[in-house]
Amino acid sequence: MATSRETDDYLIAPDPAAARLQRAVVGRDQSGEEVSVQVVEERPLTIFLNSREIVTAMTIGDYPEYLALGFLRNQGMLSGADEVTGIDYDEELETVVVRTAQETDHEAKLAKKTRTSGCAVGTVFGDMMEGLEGLTLPEARLRTSELYALAQKINRTPSLYLEAGAIHGTVLCQGDRPLVYMEDVGRHNAVDKVAGWMTHTGATAGDKVLYTTGRLTSEMVIKTALMGIPILASRSGFTAWGVEIAQEVGLTLIGRLRGHRFTCLSGDHRLVRDVDPAEIPQEDRKHRRKSASGTDE
Repeated sequence: MATSRETDDYLIAPDPAAARLQRAVVGRDQSGEEVSVQVVEERPLTIFLNSREIVTAMTIGDYPEYLALGFLRNQGMLSGADEVTGIDYDEELETVVVRTAQETDHEAKLAKKTRTSGCAVGTVFGDMMEGLEGLTLPEARLRTSELYALAQKINRTPSLYLEAGAIHGTVLCQGDRPLVYMEDVGRHNAVDKVAGWMTHTGATAGDKVLYTTGRLTSEMVIKTALMGIPILASRSGFTAWGVEIAQEVGLTLIGRLRGHRFTCLSGDHRLVRDVDPAEIPQEDRKHRRKSASGTDE
């Protein structure tokens, strides 16, 4: 784990120096000069639910147990009634097996599927939407002073994103404190890792905020709502379906959060505007979250 003072508040923070997460690749730039760039590693992880192979996800390879548990939880394949008796990870075989006390309802229905690492949804199982019926999210409150403080802390956190780009981050927060910061090549993997950590530790959801570096899409909204988290925020923009679902379930959806600016398209009643935006400084250029190519994500 990184030792910088920027990570003191975290329970889990990114560790850009961890082995196997990135490596240097030599190439040439636009002038033909030799350059060395850090690139993020990508490897397959096959997830089993008991004896059934569920999916192969492309991932950076850290926190495989949380990724597997969170994926199964977010896809509705594990419910609160299912007792997880063990999670076995084999690094050599690149597999993780989640074991339950009894066979779940989903195992007999599933065949092998491959989940891509791209920004589009890889594998989405159809009953995710069903879990939203009758869902009521907690009426938490978030002060805008806390929102601004979160964005500033997260943007200053040493991460693979800031070193190599080509990766997404998801951060579980409480008040103005970022708690668990997960990264992966797909934003869905990153949020699944957070969900896995919450499931494993029994963390409460109703008083939390979820921050993502990626777009506020339908699946990100659905996963956040099913996790029981009432507020989702991002530096990036929205999709129309994501906004519609957020409005239907009463999720607070905040996007385009940069410096003192943000846009809330759903659940504005949870925001307590306790600070004048004019008092919030613009982001320093060196702390803006940019990809390795220098363009905003």
